[in-house]
Amino acid sequence: MEVLPINAIVYNQEKVKMEDVVAPPYDVIDDKYQDELYERSAYNIVRLILTKGENRYADASEYFKNWKEEDVLIPTKKPTIFYIVQKYKNEKGKLIERKGFIARNKIEDFSTKKILPHEFTMGGPKQDRLNLVTSCGAFFSQIFMVYDDEKQIIEQEVAKKYLAKTPDIDVIDDLGIENIVYFIDDEKDIEIIQKTLADKTLLIADGHHRYETSMNYSKAHPENEYAKYVMSYFTNAADENLIIYPTHRIVEKEFSKDEILNAVSKHYDIETVNNKDEFLEKIEIENQKQITTGLIIKNSSEYYVLKLKEGEKEKIDTPEVLQKLDLTVLHELILKGELGYSQDELMAQDGIKYEKKENVAFESTKNNASACFIMAYPKMKDIIDISKEGLRMPQKSTYFYPKLLSGLVINPLK
Repeated sequence: MEVLPINAIVYNQEKVKMEDVVAPPYDVIDDKYQDELYERSAYNIVRLILTKGENRYADASEYFKNWKEEDVLIPTKKPTIFYIVQKYKNEKGKLIERKGFIARNKIEDFSTKKILPHEFTMGGPKQDRLNLVTSCGAFFSQIFMVYDDEKQIIEQEVAKKYLAKTPDIDVIDDLGIENIVYFIDDEKDIEIIQKTLADKTLLIADGHHRYETSMNYSKAHPENEYAKYVMSYFTNAADENLIIYPTHRIVEKEFSKDEILNAVSKHYDIETVNNKDEFLEKIEIENQKQITTGLIIKNSSEYYVLKLKEGEKEKIDTPEVLQKLDLTVLHELILKGELGYSQDELMAQDGIKYEKKENVAFESTKNNASACFIMAYPKMKDIIDISKEGLRMPQKSTYFYPKLLSGLVINPLK
């Protein structure tokens, strides 16, 4: 994979505080949070990535132009790669330090299999992002890419010496995650990164819509050399700090407890437990042996551990590599096969909700949901195997946490 440093634009920290101007990706910002970010600073990146008003794209372009003229946004002195450490504590209090870097990579058609998607996309977000980049001539957010390097060459030969230095950016976001950024502009260090990635295949972990937008923009502007590359964040699959979180399925259609249990009992062996922590632990332990999913039901204090019966996944009319996936089994055998959801309903989240937050998933059955399926943590090997076969997982299968902040780096396309 061809990787290049970025002739980047960054915030001028002599004029703004980074905590006032960064934001999460546009697709996780609701209206209330958008208002909060607008009020926080006249220069918050939300005014570029998710502009208010009827003339959103023209207004974003005007903000971008003005901020550069005011030197609120400034170019880096040299082409740069941005090494990032994200520090946070998981739900058990363990410190996680996910490491990676932001650079540009050559846009490749999926047919080359140099870049692998793993989820389906929808048309609306792609058109929205294309309108924005066309108006502004820049990408404000990055694609999240995963590569595999068991030797951890970049970590050992490049990152170590930068981690001992004072960071160029150090900002704690609204989720309490510390984002520490080091600017790498030394040509020898950049060359090590380039050589390490040269023979690698990339998996799109997050940002499928943004990547396909970059493909469309590149095709529409073949004369623009900058448009042949897209800004991405790269992290190593060999790093134990790369954790993939599940996305749970909340059943919002009306079903009784007996209807839910009768449906799942046809395909799963059911074990009942009374303790939430034991329930979550058992899902992960059993899922190492066989496909296992959790279930909670409205008006029930019990937790149900569902272990797929032998021979059930083979009933699904799909390639074998997808039969190994717990979500494929749940979607095909239970949601569609037993509960009557259509594929269109599942894609549109009609009568069903896909929820990343574990606490929200557990609370759902105390409100209006009939049931909630608690999914096990996805396995990176399954994602890679499916992608290599040219196949894709169900929509909203994985959740790579934490998200990458917008506002750390801007990639101009000229």
